[in-house]
Amino acid sequence: MSGGPLRIVRIANFVAPASGGLRTALRALGAGYLAAGHEPVLIVPGERASDRHTGQGRVITLPGPVLPGTGGYRVLLDRSRLRRLLAELAPDRLEVSDRTTLRWTGEWARRARVPALMVSHETAHGVLRTWGLGEEGARRTADFLNLRTARAYSRVVCTTEWAEREFLRIGARNVVRAPLGVDLADRHPGLADPALRARLAPDGELLLAMCARLSVEKRPWTALETVAGLRARGERVVLVVAGDGPLRGRLAQRAAEQRLPVTFLGHVEDRARLGALQATADLCLAPGPAETFGLAALEALACGTPVVASASSALGEVLGPAGTTAADHGEAFAAAVRELLRRPEPARRQAARARAACFGWPAAVEGFLRAHEAAVRVGAVSTAGTADSPRPATDSAPPVPESAVSAADSALPVLDAALPVPDAVLPAADSALPVPDSAAG
Repeated sequence: MSGGPLRIVRIANFVAPASGGLRTALRALGAGYLAAGHEPVLIVPGERASDRHTGQGRVITLPGPVLPGTGGYRVLLDRSRLRRLLAELAPDRLEVSDRTTLRWTGEWARRARVPALMVSHETAHGVLRTWGLGEEGARRTADFLNLRTARAYSRVVCTTEWAEREFLRIGARNVVRAPLGVDLADRHPGLADPALRARLAPDGELLLAMCARLSVEKRPWTALETVAGLRARGERVVLVVAGDGPLRGRLAQRAAEQRLPVTFLGHVEDRARLGALQATADLCLAPGPAETFGLAALEALACGTPVVASASSALGEVLGPAGTTAADHGEAFAAAVRELLRRPEPARRQAARARAACFGWPAAVEGFLRAHEAAVRVGAVSTAGTADSPRPATDSAPPVPESAVSAADSALPVLDAALPVPDAVLPAADSALPVPDSAAG
């Protein structure tokens, strides 16, 4: 490990004012790096250029266009400007949170002799499946993409064993595991608000919450299907949705057409207000099948609220005994909700909080610094609450066989240019977004 302070330059795409989990993770990790004595610098896209010093370190915003059909996500497309900035910053370490449009930075880091890591915030296979690719096509395409990613960076950081599998499947040997975390002081059961509950569920209904981006890969329509399934079984239930995205209009239309008791709050900027919702709900839903960790679900657990999540995602690994998983359709989610509610409320809330306590941000920061081979100042970052220690990468051999990389390089130029959001899947017009008819319940 390096023995002194490091300038850790972090680059992230697909960040917007209404971003959720990624923005939370970037903020918490930056603050942790700063507390450990390092110099974090974050580069993100925005409407206009800015350079600020914040609680997570220096944050540099470069102008970047909005990606159509994503509900406001911006991307860094000016490679020349970003190259000049990287050269000016002269990082000791590079950390990239985008495996597609920013993969070229891995080659920049190699030429500059800067150790670089890519953080896998989503599973390529899972996202491709939500876009409608068949199992075999999604797997082969994901393998090609992941081969290129593993070749481009010194390290690939995965936050769960589930997320790690798609890289181990291709023989990548530069993968380390480091969990994300939750602020246990910011999210706690004491945030539960009886007055809020009285407003949202005035007749004592079961109160469900979903905190998610309303986009295809999150499968938010499953939550509507869940409400319909519960009501068909005679359950009195209401759903509150915190989050925005390109599917919001269609989802609201479906809820109105079916007369489902769903409240759409949009993006909730006030973290105290969001925490109150998470703590007040009886259960939270996390239907996204491509989640590699699920920060919103972990925040719900910290608030003492159990979670029903997609069995296709990594969340079963995160939830442990504090929640349950279900197949990716409303009937299965409704059955899982009913099963979870059979547990006594005090027991299920205590289990949720106890599970969240295994995932504090200090342990997450230490895991990421280990991935950077950065020195952790003794006492600055606690090891308490570590769920998994990252496995050191094996550097004695190339991370990916050369023949496989050559195949990937020749097979993917067109697909690579189209990622991460093909226009055919997420057209700009909200009315054309693909919400399946089955979402109608």
